[in-house]
Amino acid sequence: MEMRKMENLGVETSLLGFGCMRFPVTAEGAIDEPEAEGMLDKAIENGVNYIDTAYPYHEGKSEVVVGNILKKYDRDSFYLATKLPLWKVETLKDVEEIFEEQLSRLQTDHVDFYLMHAVNRERWDRMAALGCIEALESLKERGKIRYLGFSFHDSYEVFEEVLGYRDWDFCQIQFNYMDTEEQAGMKGYNLAREKGVPLVIMEPVKGGRLAAFSGDIAQKFRSLDEDASFASFALRWVGSLPGVKVILSGMSTMEQVEDNLKTFGQFKPLSQEEQAVIADVAATVKGRIQNGCTGCRYCMPCPAGVDIPGCFSVWNHYHMYQNYNLVKRDWENQIGKSHQASNCVKCGKCEAACPQKLSIRSDLERVQEDLDRREMVL
Repeated sequence: MEMRKMENLGVETSLLGFGCMRFPVTAEGAIDEPEAEGMLDKAIENGVNYIDTAYPYHEGKSEVVVGNILKKYDRDSFYLATKLPLWKVETLKDVEEIFEEQLSRLQTDHVDFYLMHAVNRERWDRMAALGCIEALESLKERGKIRYLGFSFHDSYEVFEEVLGYRDWDFCQIQFNYMDTEEQAGMKGYNLAREKGVPLVIMEPVKGGRLAAFSGDIAQKFRSLDEDASFASFALRWVGSLPGVKVILSGMSTMEQVEDNLKTFGQFKPLSQEEQAVIADVAATVKGRIQNGCTGCRYCMPCPAGVDIPGCFSVWNHYHMYQNYNLVKRDWENQIGKSHQASNCVKCGKCEAACPQKLSIRSDLERVQEDLDRREMVL
């Protein structure tokens, strides 16, 4: 197993971290505990020592299952990471109560890596004003938290502010070869490395989008290695960056565990040829974007209830990855019929407000036509 040292902390973690947000589930939707245990056991047996969960994963059951599984192992043989759900914190008392609940769920007396979960501008400002960071520092002083960090979902500018607030032990960002200019992005990676803050990476395969491709892109990867999974190239792209210490993979099947162990068991940084192919793949995928919606939401609210930026996000991702299954949940459930493009009444209010001057009304027609047709299903 490839190991990485967090020099500022004096600890060594497995480059592959087991993300416990996508455990296999039963037909009833509960975690398949025997299968999850087998997967986690397999990973640990092969050198994975960083286990990541969070308060809301699997509707609060992930921490419970992780605690049940890990109690058979020597507590000093692994690093346990979980997160404070900032959206549930209204008072400083909540910080301690939630943390104690997590210790009970996890059946432990301390958390190795504790994160402020999903920091963005609104949550950061609210937590800073409340004194949440100081409350967490108190838990650290009492030995209940070993290392304090945050996971992040906002712009680079917000990331720069948060990273500079204190000397963080580590931080966690979304990062992959398609998202180098999104959220913290490559600038955030470079800033964290400059400050000596170890990086834990989430979404290295972009929620599965970098694991399934149309035939033309698939051929580019197969020309490099016919036997390697597409996901392995995405993981190796992230792992080739020296500032990255842990790469989280939310594994759902034993096959995914075994493929990841193969990738990290004999880890090889990307060659120049592989880097060039991935750059070409990223450019090809980005070239399929249908319009330049930035998600600024100046067009909202829509009088007819259409989720305009949501529709365009689904539409663009559908064409980028040419796979309806990757956007099915967002389109059918998150947006749903009442907010889909078909509800547009062509009033034009959105176009008058759009700073990108997009042809929103005609584009919404195309959105609905393309997603109703669903020609691209892998």
